[in-house]
Amino acid sequence: MRPTPLNTHFSARSFVWAFPMCLLLGGAALAQTTGSASTPQPASSSPKLPKQAPEQATQRIVVEDASTRIDEVRVGSETKSIDVHPKNGMPAYQVAPKSGERTWKVLGF
Repeated sequence: MRPTPLNTHFSARSFVWAFPMCLLLGGAALAQTTGSASTPQPASSSPKLPKQAPEQATQRIVVEDASTRIDEVRVGSETKSIDVHPKNGMPAYQVAPKSGERTWKVLGF
């Protein structure tokens, strides 16, 4: 009687496909969460107010060199205004943060 070779029932080719599939399906099963494990919310008698955005920090940045002084105001990370004050007698002007357009005050009361 001749023994049957092992590869007739289980081949290396089927192992190559079966092992990664088991890993993928097992990982997907572990990644799922159940909705039954939730923490109870305390009951409150007051109506809930809508959440307000936290106040953003305001920064005033001054950069000065021999010929100009630049005052910049930032709220959060967004620049709100840029004022340029030349020291050589030229009039001060503002720079628009988004477009870079310069504006001068003609009549300053």
